[in-house]
Amino acid sequence: MTTPARIAVLGAGLMGHGIAQVFAAGGHQVKVYDQAPDNLVSLQARIAANLVDVGGDPACASLVEGTQDLGQAVSTAEFIVEAVLEDLSIKQDLLARVEALAKSDAIIASNTSVMPITSIMRKLSHRGRALGTHWWNPPYLIPLVEVIGTEWTKPEVISSTIRLLSGLGKTAVHVKKDVPGFIGNRLQHALWREAISLVEHGVCDAETVDTVVKASFGRRLGVLGPLENADLVGTDLTLAIHRTVLPAIDHRPGPSPFLEQLVQDGHLGMKSGRGFRDWTGDAGQKRAQDVRTALKRQLTRAKTAAPE
Repeated sequence: MTTPARIAVLGAGLMGHGIAQVFAAGGHQVKVYDQAPDNLVSLQARIAANLVDVGGDPACASLVEGTQDLGQAVSTAEFIVEAVLEDLSIKQDLLARVEALAKSDAIIASNTSVMPITSIMRKLSHRGRALGTHWWNPPYLIPLVEVIGTEWTKPEVISSTIRLLSGLGKTAVHVKKDVPGFIGNRLQHALWREAISLVEHGVCDAETVDTVVKASFGRRLGVLGPLENADLVGTDLTLAIHRTVLPAIDHRPGPSPFLEQLVQDGHLGMKSGRGFRDWTGDAGQKRAQDVRTALKRQLTRAKTAAPE
């Protein structure tokens, strides 16, 4: 794949415009397809504002062009990223249309958090060029992209995708088996399941759970992964701990009834003012801004530390 490449992003929403921004900042020409005119009207302005916010060049937004014409978006693209709603039938139908309009050698990727890529790509005629790329939100602040192949994906498609993403400064990793949630979300939600269980069973309240994570092992996670940590303390000690604690950890196969009740009662988190914790007033907005500020600080640190 040549550089700069011709990129198509399907969806100009939260993830789509951020993915387009990353490609544009890397010097690639990007066409963004969306059926909603309002999303396209604000597309370049949102990208430019994000670039200013992270110390980038807002002029890169001019490399992004919005369109409501799917054929115009994908017909010349070398790499296509679908970033629409997390709905299997919507993704399948859109990608079937894309396949009929795209170049025969264009790589077709789906951005999804947990849905198996095999299910999404099953209806395509030429599945060897299709794969998953799980970007994290916001795409321009979180470096990781998980690259997921299916049983049909050609090895050169995976390697080409990883090269393209690495050239953007992303940390691209190969998920070798297509499983729901891939790697990151399986780890994240395993933690969330036990966190919810602790509150559900009265071990502590939600604030304490968050405090314990942030003030203990959470501080190590940026520099010491879980298996590095297991090796650091020793696999023998890890085994001894597991023999005691694993039988007591929540292992129900479905969601917690406590979580089900929260949703049923309309306690949907920051967007409703209450979830596991109270987010009335501007508390939710403040916490979201704290997260964004911390991520920007990490991005600046990473750029400063990068070799010339």
